[in-house]
This record gives sequence, C-alpha cells and structure tokens, in this order.
Amino acid sequence: MRTKSIKKNRINVITLGCSKNLYDSEILMGQLKANDKDVVHEEDGNIVVINTCGFINNAKEESVNTILHQVRRKVEGEIDKVYVTGCLSERYKPDLQKEIPDVDEYFGTTELPGLLKVLGADYKHELIGERLTTTPKNYAYLKIAEGCDRPCSFCAIPLMRGKHRSTPIETLVIEAEKLAANGVKELVLIAQDLTYYGLDLYKKRRLADLLKALVRVEGIEWIRLHYAFPTGFPLDVLDVMREEPRICNYIDIPLQHISDKILKSMRRGTTEERTTRLLNQFRELVPGIAIRTTLIVGYPGETEADFQMLKDWVSRMRFERLGCFTYSHEENTHAFNLEDDVPEDVKQQRANEIMELQAQISWELNQEKIGETFNVVIDRKEGEYFVGRTEFDSPDVDNEVLIEARDTYLKTGEFYTVKITSASDFDLYAEKV
Repeated sequence: MRTKSIKKNRINVITLGCSKNLYDSEILMGQLKANDKDVVHEEDGNIVVINTCGFINNAKEESVNTILHQVRRKVEGEIDKVYVTGCLSERYKPDLQKEIPDVDEYFGTTELPGLLKVLGADYKHELIGERLTTTPKNYAYLKIAEGCDRPCSFCAIPLMRGKHRSTPIETLVIEAEKLAANGVKELVLIAQDLTYYGLDLYKKRRLADLLKALVRVEGIEWIRLHYAFPTGFPLDVLDVMREEPRICNYIDIPLQHISDKILKSMRRGTTEERTTRLLNQFRELVPGIAIRTTLIVGYPGETEADFQMLKDWVSRMRFERLGCFTYSHEENTHAFNLEDDVPEDVKQQRANEIMELQAQISWELNQEKIGETFNVVIDRKEGEYFVGRTEFDSPDVDNEVLIEARDTYLKTGEFYTVKITSASDFDLYAEKV
C-alpha cells in the first residue's frame, strides 16, 4: 500500500519532551527549509521524524508509543518513512533497532548531519541561529549550552547529551538578533545547567556577561532564565537582573530535595542550610523575584521523616512556582545501584501532597495580587478570553492572566497594563487599564 491523501515529500517533525528538544526540532526544520524542503511541525506529512525524550519512565513510554503508532501508519500505507532521533534514540538505539525494526533509521542527539542526509538535505554550517520556530511569534527558546557536567545520581542527561558545551556569546547574540527581526520579544534561556555557562569556553562563569550582551539586542523586551543549578550559582547574575528591566525577575532553579541525607545521595553538592541561604539571597538581592523549582519524591531511601522535612520546608519557603515528580529508577545512573524501595503508590501520594500544598500557597499569593497592576504579554485568544502572562510566568508551565474578550480587543504578542480583579490557584483574572 502507498500513501494516498497526504502531500508527497512533506516532512512532519514530531517533538516529545522538553523545550530543549523543541529547540533541536526547530534547528532541524530550519536546516530543511534552507534546503527547500517542505517541512511542518506536528501536521500531516508522508515522511515522519520523531524527536524523542528518554529522561524518565513516563517520557520513554510516550516516545515508544509514538514510534509504534507511526510505524503502524507506515505499515498500513498512510505514510512512507519513519525516522527517529533525540534522547531515547541516543540512549537505546541498539534495543530500539531490535524491538522496532520497521523504523527506517535511528539517529542520536549529535547526528543531525546524518539525519539531514537521509532526508535529502545538506547540513549548512553558515546557518547561525536560523530556525523555524514553533512557539507563538512573541517568544522563543534560546539554548545557550548543551550537555551537563553535574554528577547527579538520578539523572541520565549526561548519558544522552554528553559533557557541557557552552555556545559563544557572539553566536547567541546573532541568534537573538535574528529572532528579534522575526518579531520575537521574549527570550527564554535554556540549558541543562545555566549556572555552568562559560566555564568551558572562558574558564569562568559568564552568564551575567551573556545577559548584558543580550539586553542590548533591539526588539527584545523580556529575557527569562530556566534551569539554573544551585551549586556554584553566580550571584552577579542577580545584580544584572535587579538593575536591568529587560531581564524578568524570575528564575527556574530545580532543587530536587532538601533533606541533607537525600541531597548527599543525589550528589547535588549542597545542603539544606546552603540552599535556604541561596534562596534568601535571591529574595534579598532581587525583591519580588518569582522562584520556580522542581522536586523529586520517592528517591531511594526517602523515609517518611525525609518527606515531612521536605513538605515543611516547602511550607516555609512559599515558592511562587513549583512542580513535583516521582523518582524514576534509570539504568546506568549512579542511583540505579540503590534499591528503589519507595512503593509507586507512596511516591504518587507524596507528589500529590506536595502539589496540594503548593496549590494552597499559589492561591494565597495570587489573592495578594488582586487590585494590583501588571505589565502582561498576550500569547493567544482562547474561548472568551485573551490569555497573557506577567514577567513572573513562563510559557506553558506557570500562571496565566485571563482578560475577557467580550468588551476589549488585545493584540497577540503585544504588551498591556492590566489590573487584577480576581484570582484562583493558578490563574489571574484581569481587565485592561
């Protein structure tokens, strides 16, 4: 059987996993577009490229299910080719080739030229920052480094992404300029570890210097920081954040746990005392900063006492934004040598308790915003509302500001001053001032 209704020689890129994967897909699509290929993102095409995630069990399961679904479509004649790339393919290529042989070819995270070749395209080295962005026009992710040198016991990222490799400041500025020329107003800086930026290239941490260079790019109005590691955090970044209005008073800093025993086993290189002191410095040096963190519950050896310590600490710290994951026992990581001794139902119950606590904290913090005015950017119109965000909210993961569309018109991608009229756990309702 052959494909009938789908447009021939259209390449459909499917992205799974995090924003770093989405960035890689955008680079792939930019290369294909430069080679005059017909390429789309998660639409119909007779050639399918799946950019997989291999981070934790749920993500791996989603990736495998997506591959199986597309292979079925190929066998049934709906599509012609299926290629697989990304983290799952990097980590498990021999197993995947054996278990799902109907995939035309598998590629790892560093094999973009090879993937382009089978798609009939050449890798163009001159394409600095040329991407086919998939996000709303007003914001884009900017990956400032690849890989990770941290030794965290639970994490398989170094197995899939390799050692930390910073992108030079001047290259990132060129990419930011091209994004701004296409209407991007907000840069979301991403990496496995922002904190480490520059150490490999410049022999010192230079995230602050990068920020000083990016704020000079005409057209960029917001810059926000994602995925900073707490150990060795360069405090000069906070000085730039406080002094430069274009840098959002926002930071995403995954802390994972707070029990000293668990932190030591996780190989995080810090303690409860040092972590708490760092967060207090954030709030002292940048008044009003929104701190986002992620936690892991159910790590090997986590007792009820360890969990209660974590829960009490979350109550005290009152994070503006928080997500919680259950521990995933990943082969070839340091923690895989430990017994995965917390039952799955206990892991899930602990995660639920943390998120219920955070929902209450978020509700209380949001109630305090009623009557205040904020600068918001409008991302989209959804139903009867325009949906926007403050500088304290990152796309997809944080609070949103809802403004009734019935009696006001707001333009997507533009900034407006709004007054908060009411609030729920994770949404603010507002009217244009």
